Amino acid sequence: MWKRTSSRVNRFRDDAICLYEPPLLAIFRPMTARNVQLVLHYDGSAFSGWQIQPRQRTVQGEVERVLADLCGQRVVAQGAGRTDAGVHARGQAVGVKVASTWKPAILRRAINAKLPQEVWVAAAHEMRPEFHARFSATSRRYAYHVGTDEDSFSPFRRKTEWARCQPLDVDLLQRAARTILGEHSFLAFAVRGTAPPTDHHRCNVVRSEWESRSNGFTYHVEANRFLHHMVRFLVGTMLEIAAGKRPLSSMDELLDAPSNVDVAPPAPAHALFLEAVTYPADLYLAPQ
Repeated sequence: MWKRTSSRVNRFRDDAICLYEPPLLAIFRPMTARNVQLVLHYDGSAFSGWQIQPRQRTVQGEVERVLADLCGQRVVAQGAGRTDAGVHARGQAVGVKVASTWKPAILRRAINAKLPQEVWVAAAHEMRPEFHARFSATSRRYAYHVGTDEDSFSPFRRKTEWARCQPLDVDLLQRAARTILGEHSFLAFAVRGTAPPTDHHRCNVVRSEWESRSNGFTYHVEANRFLHHMVRFLVGTMLEIAAGKRPLSSMDELLDAPSNVDVAPPAPAHALFLEAVTYPADLYLAPQ
C-alpha cells in the first residue's frame, strides 16, 4: 500500500479512487480506475443506518474504513439507498472506484477479511465507467416480515420480524397492497420535510403483494424509488386495514392526500430488508 504525501504527488490524487500502485508508476503513466459494484448483506440492528454520521457507527463508515485501510486513503462508498437505523440488507448495492490492479473477486475477499461480522460482501461486479450506484438503478426491492404466532416473540425471530399476535384479514392485506401499483404520489407515506420542496414525491411501484407464511406474512414491494420511511408507513397502514382499524378506502384517500397527517404510524425498522437493487444489464462488463 502506498500513500502519496509529497506535494508533487498529491496533485494526482482522487479521494474517490482507491490507488494501489507505487508512486512513481502513478506519476509516469496514466492512472486507470476500475468501477466496481459491491453487493452487501448487513445486520442493521448494529448500526445507525447506512449513511455516515458524526460519532455514530454506520455501514458506510465501516466499509469506507476498510477501504481506506486497504488503499491508504479515503475511498467513497456510494450506496444505492440510505437505509435507516435498524434496517437490514441482503442486496445493498455500493459503488466504489479502485485502481485497475484490484480485480473484483480479490477486492471482495480483501474487504471481507477486514469487515466486522455484521457486514458481508456477497458479490463484486465490474461495471462500466458510467455506472453510479444510486442514479443508475432502475428499481429497488424491499421485504417486510410480520410474525403472527406466539413464537414471533422469540429472541431468534423478533430481531427481524414485527410480532403481531392478532387476527389479520389476508384478503384486505392483498387488496390494500394492489392499490399502490403503478405511478402515484406518496407524499402521505413519507416523513415531512425530508425531500426537496420541488420533489413530486411520485414513485412507480411494479410489485406490491403480501406472501402468507405458516407463522406470518411477508410484504414484497418494488419501485423505481422510495421516499423516507415509505415502506414502513405503507406496512403500518395496511396492517391497520387488515386489523379492521381503518377502511380499505383510506389507501386511495392517502394517495390523494396533500400531507401525511392521516397515515398510520410507521412499522418498526427492525423487520425491513433491502433485498435487491436492479441495474440495466449493459452496465455490467461481465454477463449476469
